[in-house]
Amino acid sequence: MDWKEVLRRRLATPSTGPNKKKSEQELKDEEMDLFTKYYSEWKGGRKSTNEFYKTIPRFYYRLPAEDEVLLQKLREESRAVFLQRKSRELLDNEELQNLWFLLDKHQTPPMIGEEAMINYENFLKVGEKAGPKCKQFFTAKVFAKLLHTDSYGRISIMQFFNYVMRKVWLHQTRIGLSLYDVAGQGYLRESDLENYILELIPTLPQLDGLEKSFYSFYVCTAVRKFFFFLDPLRTGKIKIQDILACSFLDDLLELRDEELSKESQETNWFSAPSALRVYGQYLNLDKDHNGMLSKEELSRYGTATMTNVFLDRVFQECLTYDGEMDYKTYLDFVLALENRKEPAALQYIFKLLDIENKGYLNVFSLNYFFRAIQELMKIHGQDPVSFQDVKDEIFDMVKPKDPLKISLQDLINSNQGDTVTTILIDLNGFWTYENREALVANDSENSGDLDDT
Repeated sequence: MDWKEVLRRRLATPSTGPNKKKSEQELKDEEMDLFTKYYSEWKGGRKSTNEFYKTIPRFYYRLPAEDEVLLQKLREESRAVFLQRKSRELLDNEELQNLWFLLDKHQTPPMIGEEAMINYENFLKVGEKAGPKCKQFFTAKVFAKLLHTDSYGRISIMQFFNYVMRKVWLHQTRIGLSLYDVAGQGYLRESDLENYILELIPTLPQLDGLEKSFYSFYVCTAVRKFFFFLDPLRTGKIKIQDILACSFLDDLLELRDEELSKESQETNWFSAPSALRVYGQYLNLDKDHNGMLSKEELSRYGTATMTNVFLDRVFQECLTYDGEMDYKTYLDFVLALENRKEPAALQYIFKLLDIENKGYLNVFSLNYFFRAIQELMKIHGQDPVSFQDVKDEIFDMVKPKDPLKISLQDLINSNQGDTVTTILIDLNGFWTYENREALVANDSENSGDLDDT
């Protein structure tokens, strides 16, 4: 008989004995006892069908608490041994040279210009001779990835070797970064990345000229770029995978090149000239030499034409100390304004423009900021431009999904986010946009004059 039916009949049966009538609480207790009994019997009868549940491996391991010193030490040691083992699995310089020798020996003619090629048959032969460490690279999938338009069905030896080198470098770098992952969870905190870069400085010849007293400011400058772009939610940690996937580490390690051009150094955020430039600007703005920037001091940033309304929003939304900005907050500000095409920079500026915290910009928000531009134009003796015209241009540029609202995603998708934000926060930027056709014409005339001479 079904247990539900048994339970229903048992409860429907009148009680016997001297106390025929039971209280409501007693009935509820009896009902619960019976339910528990029959449910346990019913569940117990199904155990035989669920025996395979016992074979599920353990997938959660609790991290040791701060006071569990022995467990923490054991975990650190086991991670170190694991990373050492992974490091030994990588190809060393001698093995890479041997791989190149084998590839060159088994090249398949004819060459394309000066580029040596190899077909799939010889590719597999090299894989057999190269040793077990190289086995992962000699697969049909890798060959197919590198196969392009060669009429003989071959791949470039140089492209394949560069692929192997890149893979080895990525694994080496991941192991190197993992050594600084104190939590062992696959991410780096700000202090972890600071330690990594600080210990990296002596290995970068382009930073030889830096004084040790500047190291802490350099490290802060370098680390902020990683966290500004890779930690948009400001969690205070970055995945090691994200660090490897972005180009920032390449830019940083580019400083190993002793013959790096001056132009490359100027465009590289991590170079000594760039770091000294940013820090020098900060010191020049700090007129009272207290190590912090007030709103008045920050107003002289760049061309000193940012509106007071925008600067007010910066000090309302960003982390300040007694109403003043420290170097770390200043770096976020600089990174946002110097990279306005990037989504992370647009997110930073959008948050400042969204005065009502609604997640979108409406006509009110645009007017609120552009009114300050109009006031600056009057102060500088310029004729103010109609807001209606500017508002229509902005909506035409962005083409938002909702014709009355501009979301952050709309700005990013339009590829006009840098232009829109510049129009709203900086008089010089607005003037450049408003006179863009005349400026292009002047550039054309100047280039023509140069050609004539």
